Amino acid sequence: MVSQPFTVDLNKPLVFQVGHLGEAYQEWIHQPIVSKEGPRFFASDFWEFLTRTVWWAIPLIWLPVVCWSVSMSIQMGVALPKVALVIFGGIIVWTLVEYTLHRFLFHIKTKGYWANTAHYLLHGCHHKHPMDGLRLVFPPTATAILLYPFWNLLKLISTPTTTPALFGGGLLGYVVYDVTHYYLHHGQPSRQVHRDLKRYHLNHHFRIQTKGFGITSSLWDRVFGTLPPLKAA
Repeated sequence: MVSQPFTVDLNKPLVFQVGHLGEAYQEWIHQPIVSKEGPRFFASDFWEFLTRTVWWAIPLIWLPVVCWSVSMSIQMGVALPKVALVIFGGIIVWTLVEYTLHRFLFHIKTKGYWANTAHYLLHGCHHKHPMDGLRLVFPPTATAILLYPFWNLLKLISTPTTTPALFGGGLLGYVVYDVTHYYLHHGQPSRQVHRDLKRYHLNHHFRIQTKGFGITSSLWDRVFGTLPPLKAA
């Protein structure tokens, strides 16, 4: 007897269903449901709460950390012009991290139950429900966990006095990335540069998911040859 392919019930919590899709998972997540109403992830209200984040929580929580980090370098005697340069360097480092994560982790191909489940939580949910306004930015709890390895990575490429400012610049880059990402999905840009960036990102969602991995800019797509063809979404 041939088993029937698994069908996801959108009226039930999704996270522990999607793993059963197996090899069909990749096709399923790239058939977006365009609705501002997000799906239920977990039966537990506690875990469900942790998956939902309002966009303004990102600058509210992390910009004070940026200021504190930069002030540490200043207190250790780093001159302001150098601090500004290091902050800019941190932003550039973040754009590369942003591109790398999006291309090689967020778009990894999965087919096993737990791999599909993890991928759905990480990024698959965003492609399936791209207009879910409460799951467009990264939950602060997860960000806090990831900041520790990010700090240690920066320590390898900087000095003790400049590491805090570099970290602050990288974190500032992340804040810009997350609020920009929200704006590209829900904002109505009036300036041409912002309209082009919105079109560029929505092309990634609705036309060609294997290119256009930059969010705040197309810099690294140009460097690494993943720039999508110029065509309206």
